[in-house]
Amino acid sequence: MNMEDAQDQYGKSNGEENAHQQTGTALDDENEIVAEQAAFVHGEPPQNTEGPPKIDSEVEVLHEKVTKQIIKEGHVHYRAWTESTLHKFEDTWQEQRPIEMVLGKEKTQMAGLGIGVSSMKSGERALLHVGWELGYGKEGSFSFPNVPPMADLLYEVELVGFDEANEGKARSDMTVEERIGAADKRKMEGNAYFKDDKLEEAMQQYEMAIAYMGDDFMFQLFGKYRDTALAVKNPCHLNMAACLIKLKRYEEAIGQCSIVLSEDENNVKALFRRGKARAELSQTDAAREDFQKARKSAPEDKAIARELRLLAEHDKAVYQKQKEIYKGIFGPRPEPKSNRFNWLVIFWQWLVSLVHGLKFKKVKAV
Repeated sequence: MNMEDAQDQYGKSNGEENAHQQTGTALDDENEIVAEQAAFVHGEPPQNTEGPPKIDSEVEVLHEKVTKQIIKEGHVHYRAWTESTLHKFEDTWQEQRPIEMVLGKEKTQMAGLGIGVSSMKSGERALLHVGWELGYGKEGSFSFPNVPPMADLLYEVELVGFDEANEGKARSDMTVEERIGAADKRKMEGNAYFKDDKLEEAMQQYEMAIAYMGDDFMFQLFGKYRDTALAVKNPCHLNMAACLIKLKRYEEAIGQCSIVLSEDENNVKALFRRGKARAELSQTDAAREDFQKARKSAPEDKAIARELRLLAEHDKAVYQKQKEIYKGIFGPRPEPKSNRFNWLVIFWQWLVSLVHGLKFKKVKAV
């Protein structure tokens, strides 16, 4: 089943859905998407594992100690290396969480990074060269991250976007209601992009929504506040999964669904979408397990039944193909020899021995 077939059940979301409710079944409005938990996880860009990317674009001087080279238009996270040794000391892609920067209020060690980011457009990705004076300084850092003294730095930076909704207020200064409200606004903007099939833009909004509700924030919540936050966060993860499946980025989609299932192990949409992604990767046993678990909560759901039927048909086709391969390798079984042929051989041997015996007797008589 393609993604469009599934969306009537699990690929759309109701724009009027109450942010305080999580639904595990299909929605009636086919023009919008359904969302549940999301983490600020974006597709990790290709990288040279030996060090920062090799690029030939023009060098732009932003400061005496900061230069920038455009890599490509894209989305925001960063990796950081010491320039002399190419020791990578920080990677938000690997941590699956970008940092929050309030420009003009960044840490002293990130002054150069702040200058570089302030020159970037939303969605831009760039390589920044930062002098040690605007990095970790003369002393360096011997805790985390570990940066030697007077180390010039390289940053591979991808800007998700500037958030003007808070009028410059840091997330740490926002109330719980403000953070959840800002996240919900981003989620709705992502839904609008999704309806227009602008998947990258939609994911950008979902990522920014999830950034409001990181682990440190969620850890502090309990009761109705946690339920309210999850009702916004979980839909973002599931919408991210829907986008990633359409973009054929199945491993990432599985990760998004698994985040939801860590909070709600029986979430039907998360099980269905993870099963769909696993099926696309030919992980048929794992996909079947997800679909069967989803069917327990939604036994009448036609989309789940269709996916299970497709898996059964796939298994049958694989069995037939293996059967043909087996026949090709070993060939047909040899036919048993005819008993008639065996008796003819025995008769012929007897006749030869009889003639030979008669000849011997005749010679002896002479």
